[in-house]
Amino acid sequence: MSEARRAVEAVWRIESSRIVGALARYTGDVTVAEDVAQEALAEALVSWETAGIPRNPEGWLLTVGRRRAIDAFRRRAAGDTRYAQLARQLDDDVPGPEALFDPEAIDDDVLALMFVACHPVVPKEARIALTLRVVGGLTTQEIARAFLVPVATVQARITRAKKTIAAARIPFEVPGPAERTSRLASVLNVNYLIFTEGSSASSGDEWIRNELADEARRLTRVLVRLEPEPEVFGLLALMELTAARFPARVDGSGHPVLLEDQDRSRWDHAAIRRGRAALTQARSAGRGLGSYGLQASIAECHAVAASVGDTDWGRIVELYQALGRLAPSPIVELNEAVAVAMASGPAAGLALVDTIVERGLLATSHLLPATRAELLTRLGRRAEARAELVRAAQLCDNAAELAVLRARLSTSTEFALRTGLPTR
Repeated sequence: MSEARRAVEAVWRIESSRIVGALARYTGDVTVAEDVAQEALAEALVSWETAGIPRNPEGWLLTVGRRRAIDAFRRRAAGDTRYAQLARQLDDDVPGPEALFDPEAIDDDVLALMFVACHPVVPKEARIALTLRVVGGLTTQEIARAFLVPVATVQARITRAKKTIAAARIPFEVPGPAERTSRLASVLNVNYLIFTEGSSASSGDEWIRNELADEARRLTRVLVRLEPEPEVFGLLALMELTAARFPARVDGSGHPVLLEDQDRSRWDHAAIRRGRAALTQARSAGRGLGSYGLQASIAECHAVAASVGDTDWGRIVELYQALGRLAPSPIVELNEAVAVAMASGPAAGLALVDTIVERGLLATSHLLPATRAELLTRLGRRAEARAELVRAAQLCDNAAELAVLRARLSTSTEFALRTGLPTR
């Protein structure tokens, strides 16, 4: 891959939401903003190869995007006086990239994108897909994997969301308090999904996408100021307590380090303090914790324990059971099974995992066979464990995580050769 192409991908990966947000503020149209941003990106792939990487790559993309927006409105002006007026306005007021990419307006731009995409007129599945695409910068393939649906389904949802927003002429702005409240749950959900992709990337070479997780944390801090509700504090607590473990979750080569092998002195203890403070705020309302607060409580159990062995696994099981009643999902069940295995032994955990298998859930996720392989290994059923590892490796799309699975496979093969167990 050329240096120019790497630069284009890096800028887009880190700054895409800000670029689209700034262009949406400028044009007043989210769909146009994303389209012209993509056109600017395509032009950069060609131009930067020959002319070199500009000193201000973000500003270059914004300037080109602005020009493409003016061109787009001019093309539409012949048949629509509204577009003619927009084209004149954009020509009359031609800010440089510094004005478009105003640091003071960044929070409002990206938050406005989220609230527009999460407008109630947009169907739930479509608003999630669109926000993950334009704010989170996730590809349609990554979104499809996150929701276990075909890529074509995600593409259709995004198209439907854009058409709905355009037809409803939703203004590009952070809404007032009353409207924010009605959209808050959707915004929190999408922000949580962005953070989840950042903390455990579903594909690519890196296991943790720090820039994605950091952006989700930043937006949640802004949301806390806008809407100091218990569940917003709960989400912020969950993000801080989870991100606190990031420094120890990968080794020097970028390979994942399992919880039991992590050097806890490398955890970010300032983030732990911030997370626990946010969780205290969530609890102080006296309404009971929501799903994010419960997950944050689980993360807190890990954060305060000196080791895996000292962790209060019984408490974690109770929290997962409460979470399963409030927000049931097969992933919650799988995590509960792991906690049960730690609290009551691998046989008890495996029994719960097998119920997930019997119901045909998580059939395309590598997490299920990987978890089953670990529990089978602890029970001494190594041949079965190896078969599960093979399946997990076949399903895994993340290069860093795949390397760990292959290392486990290699270890199990060596053991089988030494003991005479079958290796296939």
